Amino acid sequence: MTESLNQIYDLIIIGGGPAGTTAAIYAARANLKVGVLDKGLTTGALGTTSKIANYPGLAGEVDGAELLNTMRKQAAAFGAEFINDKAIGTDLGGEPKAVFGNLGVYEARAVIIATGSMGRSNLIKGEAELLGRGVSYCAICDAAFFKDKDIAVIGKSDEAVDEALYLSRFARTVHFFPPGREINVSQEELQNLLETPNVVTHQGSVVREIYGDARVEGIRYGERGAEGEESLPVDGAFVYLQGGKPITDFLQGQLELSAEGCLQVDRENQTNIPGVYAIGDVICTHVKQAVIAAGDGAIAAIAAEKWLRGTSKPKVDWGK
Repeated sequence: MTESLNQIYDLIIIGGGPAGTTAAIYAARANLKVGVLDKGLTTGALGTTSKIANYPGLAGEVDGAELLNTMRKQAAAFGAEFINDKAIGTDLGGEPKAVFGNLGVYEARAVIIATGSMGRSNLIKGEAELLGRGVSYCAICDAAFFKDKDIAVIGKSDEAVDEALYLSRFARTVHFFPPGREINVSQEELQNLLETPNVVTHQGSVVREIYGDARVEGIRYGERGAEGEESLPVDGAFVYLQGGKPITDFLQGQLELSAEGCLQVDRENQTNIPGVYAIGDVICTHVKQAVIAAGDGAIAAIAAEKWLRGTSKPKVDWGK
């Protein structure tokens, strides 16, 4: 863990999708000091959507990442700070509240959680058993352990590509496995990946198993939809895949969850801890549409601003 960034935000937003970015627009425009922790433009659901034709105010079709980028520019223009980091822990009961990232500790008077529902419940065979013994979800944390070794990176988002490029500075060879033929990043990022000498890209190959006894010894992979598989010896496997489960593991049980694993909120999207809000797909209260997530963000930002200014008393009725 790196040292604290030595600044306290009025509001930290965890997640930079349509919900989190809309919250940032409203909060920053209200002259709050806002930080948005985000793992990359194509890490969330909107960023991986190819075409959107029903977002109000837009004529014709637009790429999801393009729409999200426009929203982020608007938030940044109002003063919101986007921080390329991943939340790995929180202390929500303190004053100020703290969000622990790979790159530092972010302190704020209020927190909005907008991490979405792309967490994973279906793990790769061997992933759970070898976690911490060659399987990792954090390049910055563990890259030094794989100096001059061969590793695999599994994923196709901004986060996966960024992590692969970072790991290429340490590892002898980085084998990059996107699940499918498409890699959801900009052309510039893709070129950087393809032109890095010690990165080998296996497009169209699916990793089916990570194997080893005491530590990772290799992976088994094959073409999507085809029989047969190949083995590849590696010393580590960094996994950046996405699923359909609310992402709440970094909260470490501090907030109330439903039986389905969704965060519980009141009418203003406040959780059971005053000053902590949850929005978007992580609360599982609506159909998954960008415009509805954006509405959630606006509601929470307005409520957080009032709470921070002391103009309204917190009303915790999330359990009713």
